Amino acid sequence: MAHAPATAWADVPADQLLVMTLASGAQIVIELAPQFAPVHTGNIVHLAHAHWWDGGAITRVQDNYVVQWAARDEKAKPPGGFIPHPPAEYDRPRQGIPIRPLGFSDSYAPSAGFAAGWPVGTDGNRVWLAHCYGMVGVGRDMPPDTGDGQELYAVNSEAPRQLDRNLAVVGRVLTGMDHLGALPRGTADMGFYASKAETVPIRSVSLATDLPAAQQPHLQVMRTDSPTFSAYLNARASRTDPFFVRPAHGVTLCNVPVPARQKP
Repeated sequence: MAHAPATAWADVPADQLLVMTLASGAQIVIELAPQFAPVHTGNIVHLAHAHWWDGGAITRVQDNYVVQWAARDEKAKPPGGFIPHPPAEYDRPRQGIPIRPLGFSDSYAPSAGFAAGWPVGTDGNRVWLAHCYGMVGVGRDMPPDTGDGQELYAVNSEAPRQLDRNLAVVGRVLTGMDHLGALPRGTADMGFYASKAETVPIRSVSLATDLPAAQQPHLQVMRTDSPTFSAYLNARASRTDPFFVRPAHGVTLCNVPVPARQKP
């Protein structure tokens, strides 16, 4: 990774970056995935423009599962352009989406790999984002509800891949997952905080393009169609450094996190 050429990295568009700042000053930057869930991510962009989560809070931290947050006023009328009942964007047609195969079997999909830098499962006809560590999804009630983007969660655990194709996955945390992972666990059912006093206040959630130029993050992710990524994947599967007595010669999809970095 340290010696990866510039061609191995792709810029993340600023209009696909959410910047969440907690009351403590800790910052979390999330990349959105409109190519996989266009209606849900469109809602999220409208909400961010409207400062929907400013003054909201992280309401749930379930150990080995998810961190979840909500708006300050969940009964407020959403902004214009918001779609209250999105379709079930849990997967999408495979057609036209090149996938770099993982190269190893997957327990949750007939095949797994990486599509434009994202970890995915596929059955050949459909493709879907995987619930790997740091992936961001949309909370919902029982079906047929699909969630509308007002409540979001980040995976804070060994990948709960049983959730794949059951919720809309809309992005991933690129920086700041360490802040979310260090939060106190909720003690009520399903890891919710038992009282409002325990919740973690959110100062603001903004689209990067709505921030002053000096405050906008500039991030890159490794191109999963690059030779560098192939070498990285092989290294994750078969460690050759002196600590390892017996290389595994195998790896799961979520144990190959796609590298991200600040743009040089």
